[in-house]
Amino acid sequence: MSLQTPRPAALYLLEPKPGVGESTLPTISTPRLRLRWLDVQDIDDLFRVFSDPQATRYWSHATFASRDDASIYLDAIHRSFDRGESYQWGVVLAGSGQLIGTCNLARVDPVHGRAEVGFIISRSHWGHRYGREVLGALLDHAFSYLGLRRLEADIDPRNQTALQTLESVGFKREGYLRQRWQLNGETQDSILLGLLDNERLRHG
Repeated sequence: MSLQTPRPAALYLLEPKPGVGESTLPTISTPRLRLRWLDVQDIDDLFRVFSDPQATRYWSHATFASRDDASIYLDAIHRSFDRGESYQWGVVLAGSGQLIGTCNLARVDPVHGRAEVGFIISRSHWGHRYGREVLGALLDHAFSYLGLRRLEADIDPRNQTALQTLESVGFKREGYLRQRWQLNGETQDSILLGLLDNERLRHG
């Protein structure tokens, strides 16, 4: 169940990049996907994605138990954006507009030029290499539009698909933290990865 996909040849910003006074995120298009602002109409789809224990097996918060969890999460996404701390997009299919996951730049630090990347794809859409396409969009936006110089990722060592996806674009393993997370009734370790703008491996 791979989340990798070839890097898109081009990305198109359909709205201005976020900044002072911007009220939503820009929409980013890739060959098969659109990354767009999440809103109240997405609550049911967010619940569908994050209530699946297999899809959230290595995510950084507990599996959703009710639709209220999705509503609370959406509110937290918007508040983090308003504070300039995190940018989280919905991942939708370009043809149908169906929401199949989310991706984010979290812990955005413009002073030091860094942020943390993350993405999740619903289990019903595994095997199409959408994760790789999403990651390519995030890297382009972070480095080219936001002017960041470093991206980081925190991955459970058992999540080999995510590790392979990140390393395929140049992320390097920088540390191993034991028993970092207590989620879904178990203790989880973390592999920390980092990528500098000039180390990125670009694919056609």
